Amino acid sequence: MGYKKETLVYYVYNRTKGKVFVTQNGVFLEKEFLKRKKNGQKVYLEEVQDEPVGNDSMSDANIAEQVEMHVVVETPPQPRRSARLCELHGELLLLDDDEPTNYAEAMMDLDSKKWQSAMRFEIDSIGDNQVWNLVDPPDGVRPIECKRIYKKKKVMDENGHIYKARLVTKGIRQVQGIDYDETFSPVVMFKSIQIILAIVVYFDYEIWQMDVKIAFLNGNLEEDVYMIQPEGFVDTNNVGKICKLKKSIYGLKQAFQSWNICFDEVVKGFSFHQNEEEPCVYKKESGSIVVFLIIYVDDILLIGNDIPMLQSVKTSLNIGFSMKDLGESAYILGIKIYRYRSKRLIGLSQDTYIDKVLKWFNMEQSKRGFLRMSHGMYFSNKQCPSSDEERKRMSKVPYASAIGFIMYAMICTRPDVSYALSVTSRYQNNPGESH
Repeated sequence: MGYKKETLVYYVYNRTKGKVFVTQNGVFLEKEFLKRKKNGQKVYLEEVQDEPVGNDSMSDANIAEQVEMHVVVETPPQPRRSARLCELHGELLLLDDDEPTNYAEAMMDLDSKKWQSAMRFEIDSIGDNQVWNLVDPPDGVRPIECKRIYKKKKVMDENGHIYKARLVTKGIRQVQGIDYDETFSPVVMFKSIQIILAIVVYFDYEIWQMDVKIAFLNGNLEEDVYMIQPEGFVDTNNVGKICKLKKSIYGLKQAFQSWNICFDEVVKGFSFHQNEEEPCVYKKESGSIVVFLIIYVDDILLIGNDIPMLQSVKTSLNIGFSMKDLGESAYILGIKIYRYRSKRLIGLSQDTYIDKVLKWFNMEQSKRGFLRMSHGMYFSNKQCPSSDEERKRMSKVPYASAIGFIMYAMICTRPDVSYALSVTSRYQNNPGESH
């Protein structure tokens, strides 16, 4: 009869770009928009019918005028930093992957089943480790809150993701002297790892890697700490009760120390001896057989010259903790290991880390070069901003962040940038454009 079939037209206002995006015959991601309700935006969508073929279609000016009438944008609070990016392809607004910020968002997410599975795994692990008991709230005790941190971890050299839903407490609510005392916990220095790797290359040792699952749930607590039951997993038979923690949990002030003490006791029970100068390096000897164990929070390196002995250590660790065997080490703290055993050579690369840093500062398309610092450059305090206007402009430049990012690369794999970093880091308090 001269009419087209009915179609849906969505008007979406992008506050950041100040543009209106229009899509026909598109899929409206209802959950994606509902989970962003905290952004303070009200978007009114109108279902319309196309005009008859004989009539003039709506012009772009008319569309913009209608959208201005039907879209109301409230002034939102400071938005959270998000990994979500908006891109316009043709007439469709595409949103890349994001991670939920709370339980409600996880349940509305398109991957809600995967998040639910991750949360169930965490709760089962907590139950297996007997992390808490449900008790009646003691008089005068205010339990600390808890929340979940949702993360998609990209699998190395694969396109898939591992979904993790870590239950953490709000340790900021803990009171020193009541809920915790000492919090110190050592971590291995990277130069210690470099020394061990040099030994590995020289003597052609094996180097294996293991990961401790739910490491912090193994540490025993000495203090009485109470926590509310996690959202979505409240015991229906004990709704009014709270959790009395018997073991540490992520987010507690003393979690690092409790886990380190627990691991130290277990490893020494396997006849390992702790290095006096480096408390995160352990050594076990039996005649000509030697095994080194290096611990960095929950990452473990096993290094030795006897495979049966290394296998024995693995078996012992699996008895003491829930472990994940990663086989021969390919990454250490995110640093790629290249090994050429026939030539007794080993290489370390942070290319993935450096690429992320360049992308963070929008420099991924920058030209590569070999000069760490241009020849003949001279810096001084005279180049620092002298007016309030200049200081205000330079305060928006993430100068100190860039220094910190590069410093980590310098310590691990790029000592060649030491001089340039030394010079530029002198002006972190008040950097100028020249710096």
